[in-house]
Amino acid sequence: MNNFKKPESSLWKGRSSQEKLYLHEKVICTDKLQKGHLKTFAILSYACDEGVKRNQGRVGAVTGPEAIIRQLAKMPNHLKKETQLLDVGTVFCVDNDMELAQQTLANKVTTLLENNTFPIILGGGHDIAYGHYNGILNAVEKHKTIGIINFDAHFDLRANTNGNNSGTPFYQIAKDCKANHTTFNYLCLGIRDDANDASLFKTAKELGVTVIKNEEFNLHQSKKIQKQISTFINSVDVVYTTIDLDGFSSAYVAGVSAASPMGFSPDIALQCLKTIIKSGKLISLDIAEMNPTYDIDNQTAKLAASLVHNLIHTA
Repeated sequence: MNNFKKPESSLWKGRSSQEKLYLHEKVICTDKLQKGHLKTFAILSYACDEGVKRNQGRVGAVTGPEAIIRQLAKMPNHLKKETQLLDVGTVFCVDNDMELAQQTLANKVTTLLENNTFPIILGGGHDIAYGHYNGILNAVEKHKTIGIINFDAHFDLRANTNGNNSGTPFYQIAKDCKANHTTFNYLCLGIRDDANDASLFKTAKELGVTVIKNEEFNLHQSKKIQKQISTFINSVDVVYTTIDLDGFSSAYVAGVSAASPMGFSPDIALQCLKTIIKSGKLISLDIAEMNPTYDIDNQTAKLAASLVHNLIHTA
């Protein structure tokens, strides 16, 4: 079953120049990778919201990656001439087979990392995390520890007793870690009491999850937050960062599956992302839950695109 399609160059449109002033003029659309020594970022789309549907959420994130790319394409290019930006295509869900989509995603992530390429995965539901993590796991040396940093209102630690969905990825990862006798290293930024029931807090405690709750996740607590993030990063070998857009306040992101005005703001997220990047341990990142159906004036897509723009110009 083919659940991958090549990149669509028609999505990359914007103002024209003769000097590659915009990212749509810089990007190379290709699914052919060559191992090299140049700094290379690869955008891979995960067009799947089957996990959101299973989790009884608002569907629509399947078109999220396309919406983000359309906004990113218009943005200015400040990358060095030798830095490469690729669009390597889209993994999508066929016949509701989310597990196959996750496996395909994992295989693509592994290939990107093995070719010295930094993956930026655009979703799609937060089930993106399980496939993404397994792709990293297959690419790094077995002795290396992987730290997960999740910007999110939710733990996504729901038990998968009744099946996998967008609320179970980190529980699945924790189970796999236990089965493989490895440590589960998980830091959550922006967790809200009104978005997680008591059983999820209990699960997080039992699994040793590091939590910075939403009421503490702001610029006023910046020094303390940066110290906690640095401590976490120092305890692992490599870092995988996942950004669930529904962690942001709906004042900034209306276009998500689970919007709330009580989320965090972009300024603290950008500051933390900078700390993570500067550690030198960040090897892959994804953005989840972009839902164009509920977006207003493309604000959510623009915020997601700005996060990618910030990453590629900082890393």
